Amino acid sequence: MTQDELKTLVGQAALNYVTPGTIVGVGTGSTVNKFIDALGTMKDQIQGAVSSSVASTERLQALGIPVFPAEEVEWLDVYIDGADEIDGHGYMIKGGGAALTREKIVAAQSRRFVCIVDASKRVEALGAFPLPVEIIPMAAGRIMRQFEEMGGQASVRLKDGVPLVTDNGQHILDVHGLRITDPLAFENLVNQWPGVVTVGVFAHQKAHVCLLGTEQGVETLLY
Repeated sequence: MTQDELKTLVGQAALNYVTPGTIVGVGTGSTVNKFIDALGTMKDQIQGAVSSSVASTERLQALGIPVFPAEEVEWLDVYIDGADEIDGHGYMIKGGGAALTREKIVAAQSRRFVCIVDASKRVEALGAFPLPVEIIPMAAGRIMRQFEEMGGQASVRLKDGVPLVTDNGQHILDVHGLRITDPLAFENLVNQWPGVVTVGVFAHQKAHVCLLGTEQGVETLLY
């Protein structure tokens, strides 16, 4: 199967974790787009969704699925999102699509995180995928130097030759060369650096379930 077919497979499988009558937390990215399309087939069975990005909100609304502001919803039964990497403990790197801050917010108000990925995203240790970090622009130089002291190489993510601006009006650093063996400690450390909005390590908001798309079908991993 192609990677796109694997994404479709796990996107459809995630419907099994949607409880009728609830509001669903919905992430961002190409794999989540497959889930959103599948969710459209049961839109009359749910109240609606809380979305982690403008792009996902637009896709949900185009299918006729109501989208609620996160601040108006007390909690969510489930949050369904992809990942750039996921390890054997359910810890993830996220933010390749630049929506990591809103993704972490929605994940934090959800009782269960279901991660949907193809098998290429499973790793032994996080860090081969460049770590996204959303930052306040004036802190960029200093934060880049702090990552250099850890052995990483950080650069500002560009779009059309200029710094990409997130849905929150901030910039993204992508950090290469890290091997994150203690994701919880790493997330705690970087979160304390002034100017960091969100680090793309999801350890405190780790996955509870991973639906892994493989050539043999969907493998369910529990953490």
